[in-house]
Amino acid sequence: LLLENMNIQDGDTIADIGAGSGYHVFKMAAQAEKGLVYAVDIQEEMLAEISRKMANRGVTNVRPVKGSEKSVNLPENSVDKVLFVDVYHEISFPKELMTSLYSAMRSDGKLFLIEYRAEDATVPIKEIHKMSVDQAVKEMSAAGFRLQENIANLPWQHCMVFVKE
Repeated sequence: LLLENMNIQDGDTIADIGAGSGYHVFKMAAQAEKGLVYAVDIQEEMLAEISRKMANRGVTNVRPVKGSEKSVNLPENSVDKVLFVDVYHEISFPKELMTSLYSAMRSDGKLFLIEYRAEDATVPIKEIHKMSVDQAVKEMSAAGFRLQENIANLPWQHCMVFVKE
C-alpha cells in the first residue's frame, strides 16, 4: 500500500532516508527502473548490506549514500520523492537535516512521512516511537513544507505527503 501511495514512475529519482538494509529501496528500484534510488543511512553497516544486496541481485539503479545527523548528502534539486519510514522521530537534528533535504528536493517533489499514529492508543508501539499529524505538520512547516494529504490506508501508520511551500 505504501508503494502504491507513492505512485512511483519509471524515471523517478527517490531518496529513502534511513534506508537500513534496503527493504523499501529494492522494491522502489524495481518500479523506477530508469530512475535512481538513493539509499541514505548514517550507519556504514547498513550501506555495506545494501551494496552487498545490489551486487547479489545485479541492481544498478541504487546508490548508497552516507548521510550524517545533519545532512542527507544529496545533490541539490535532484530528488522527486523522499521516503521516511518510522525514522523521522529518531532524528537528532531535524532542522538541519530537513534544510539539507529541502535543497535536495525538486520544486515539485513529494516527501512521504510514515510514522506510527500517536492519536491511536491501539497501535502497539511505545509512545516515543509515534507522531501525531499536528506534530508532523508543525515540524515540517518549520522546514518549509506543507501537508498535501494524509493517506489513511496503512494499518498503524500515517502516510503523510508533504510538498515544498
